[in-house]
Amino acid sequence: MKLKVLLPTEVFLEEEVTKVSAEAENGSFCLLPRHIDFVTAIVPGLVSFITRGGEEVFLAVDSGILVKCGPEVLVSTRRAVRGPVLGELKDTILREFRTIDEREEQARSVMAKLEASFVRRFIKLEEDTRG
Repeated sequence: MKLKVLLPTEVFLEEEVTKVSAEAENGSFCLLPRHIDFVTAIVPGLVSFITRGGEEVFLAVDSGILVKCGPEVLVSTRRAVRGPVLGELKDTILREFRTIDEREEQARSVMAKLEASFVRRFIKLEEDTRG
C-alpha cells in the first residue's frame, strides 16, 4: 500500500507500507493491503505504520480524514509530527502543537480587531451620511 499524509501546505509523508493503524471516534483500527475501501474521521492521536522493510513508525496527527481506496491510504490532517521514539513523541507533540496553537490564537486576535474596526467605521460612515 502507499501511505500519503497530506497537510494543508505540503505532502508530509509518502511511503510504501504493509500496515496502517489509526484511531477513529469509535476506536482503533488497522488496515492491511486487502482491506476493503474505507473512509473515516480520525481523532488527534497516533498513526502507526509498518514500512516495507519491517520498521514500525509513529506519527502524531491532529484530527482529520483517512481514506483507503485500492492500494492507497490517504490521511488529510492539519498537523502531523514524526517522532524519533514513541516515548519522546508526546513531548514533541506538546512542543510543536503548542507553538502552532499560540500562533493561531494571535492570528484570531488580529482578525477580531480588524473586524471590529471595520464595523465601527461602517457604522460611522452610515451616521455621517444620515447627518
